[in-house]
Amino acid sequence: MNSPEIRKPIRKTTVVLTISFILLSVFLITICLCYSRIRNYYITHMKYRIYGGMTSELKDSELFEDMQSGRSFCFLGDSITCGTEIEGDQWFRPLMPYIKGGISMTAHGGMMVSHLIRFKESIPAADVYVIAIGTNDIVFHDNENAAHSADDFTCSCSILTEEIKNIAPEAKIYFISPWPFFDQDDSTVSAGNQYREALRSWCSDAGFIYIDPNPYIISVFEKDGSGEYMHDSLHPNTPKGIGLYSYAVLKAAHNGKGT
Repeated sequence: MNSPEIRKPIRKTTVVLTISFILLSVFLITICLCYSRIRNYYITHMKYRIYGGMTSELKDSELFEDMQSGRSFCFLGDSITCGTEIEGDQWFRPLMPYIKGGISMTAHGGMMVSHLIRFKESIPAADVYVIAIGTNDIVFHDNENAAHSADDFTCSCSILTEEIKNIAPEAKIYFISPWPFFDQDDSTVSAGNQYREALRSWCSDAGFIYIDPNPYIISVFEKDGSGEYMHDSLHPNTPKGIGLYSYAVLKAAHNGKGT
């Protein structure tokens, strides 16, 4: 049988080991929590940073108010929306920390407005829709699925909004002007201008909000060059390109372009 003198040191050792284990566990948990927070801060405020950083000016718009309202957002579009060319980084990724409601998306590479109509069953219900479509319709206008003229384009956009209203009757709808593109012939550039103007005019008549980020994107390109922000002639890169695109959308929304 063990004597009291032997049992006492054993109990002390057990207490010391237990306290050490608890302190080590607390330390590891603290490290994990701090790492998660640091990583989240890096992703939110540094890696996917809005060009120039978020400012009070960029927050001053109806779009930003909707982002902060807690209403759910659904983004519709093509490869620039779903980020297929840049590791899945969507153009709106830098805006996501500022959207307080749920976020959903229906977008695929190569999508044209006719595809969104055709795949309407995949469009989820939401309070706010942000539609960025049309670049493929313009650049690949010979494709059988493309809107072959500006009038065809706005007609298809009208059909799309009717389908959206069937899904979410009270939804608010924003249209983003077809994104800029490069290394295209003069006829394609001219068609792009026609499609954008037709969309702007149609949105004004139909009561939807039109946002044209292109002047702000082009102004930065003129200052810094496009190569710093573009993955290729159609797609922004990540994270700088999508940071610029997100900035340009908020900047245009602030200035009320086409509203």
